[in-house]
Parts: sequence; structure tokens; C-alpha cells
Amino acid sequence: MHILTKLSVTLAAGLALAACSDPAPTPTPDPPEPQTAAAEEHTELRDAMQAPLEKAQSVEVTLQESAAARDDALEAADD
Repeated sequence: MHILTKLSVTLAAGLALAACSDPAPTPTPDPPEPQTAAAEEHTELRDAMQAPLEKAQSVEVTLQESAAARDDALEAADD
């Protein structure tokens, strides 16, 4: 009976130590592949958003040029 008690205590201690060990590290997944080829093919939305911005930038340049021409004309008229 004494051997059974020692065996039980040893088994319980072994299980307790096994339960306290660090878990096995999980493998990290590979990073996803870049999708540059797919991004270059599907540009409809980007183009639709970019077109009004480009138009506004060209209008701004035109307005700045006309304002500069008007300022030059006013300066020439003052002389």
C-alpha cells in the first residue's frame, strides 16, 4: 500500500509539472504576397476619383495664370 501512495504522489507531481510547462510555439504563417499586379489591373475606381482632382488642379493653374496676367496689366496701367 505504501508503494501505491508513492506512485500516486509521483504521478500527481509529474502531471502538475507537465501542466505548468510552456506551450509549444505556434508556427507563424507566411506573409501574404504583394498584389501589385492586381492593383494595376483594377484602376477604375482610382481613376474615377483622380479625374476630378486633376481637373480642379488644372483649373487652379489657369486661375493663377489669369490673376497674374491681370495683376501685370494693372501694374502696367499704373505706370
